[in-house]
Amino acid sequence: MAKKEIKEYVKLQIKGGQANPAPPVGPALGQRGINIMEFCKAFNERTKNFMGNPVPVVITVYKDKKFDFVIKSPPASHFIKQAAKLKSGSKEPGRVITGSITMKQAEQIAKEKMKDLNAFDLKEATKIICGSARSMGIEVKD
Repeated sequence: MAKKEIKEYVKLQIKGGQANPAPPVGPALGQRGINIMEFCKAFNERTKNFMGNPVPVVITVYKDKKFDFVIKSPPASHFIKQAAKLKSGSKEPGRVITGSITMKQAEQIAKEKMKDLNAFDLKEATKIICGSARSMGIEVKD
């Protein structure tokens, strides 16, 4: 099988199961000549279990206008806000604490994000999640 020539990569963040041709998806893919409806159907089918959560996707566009895409897990900030039951983080992280999560919740988030994190074991992945929480103004309790 011949190796396809890659034209470019497109990175988007779309709510799981809710991709449609409206912005930002339509314009981002349309200007690259990709069949938008084909992408939307495939994306929605593969992200049914992430329904409503923001899902990062990396789309590989080939010279012949075909495409492949890789779905990542939702951002750590989304899981942290969910665990702390908040709509957003602190406006002044480091000064104002808006909520808190437990170490057990941070560990659970790390397990879900493990394949997308740059860590070899769960302990290090949990440290990354704790750092993300602190940078959002969310305290991590033992």
